[in-house]
Amino acid sequence: MPYLKVETSMALADEVREHLMKSLSTVVSETIGKPEKYVMIALDSTPLMMGGRSGEAAFAEVRSIGGLGGNVNTQLSRRVCEILGETLGIKGDRVYLNFREVEAWDWGWNGGTFG
Repeated sequence: MPYLKVETSMALADEVREHLMKSLSTVVSETIGKPEKYVMIALDSTPLMMGGRSGEAAFAEVRSIGGLGGNVNTQLSRRVCEILGETLGIKGDRVYLNFREVEAWDWGWNGGTFG
């Protein structure tokens, strides 16, 4: 149920993509406190412009049924920016993150919903 979608301007080799997705999955699970078996990660390369210029940048969207809030969002922001910096060389001031709580009945899975 936690879902993290990252769009980045960086081209990604398959092994880098796999490593990055695994690292992000672990961080989302640990930080939000949800089992990793329910975490979904999406990672796309796309042209991005930030601050009027192209170059290294990323946008991340986090959705979850519960678990988000001020402290958790701050920790996720820090940890996701660290991973993107270490793995792709994207500086934290070139990353935006968006956090959204989702009601359990608005999240479908396995032919039903979580609510």
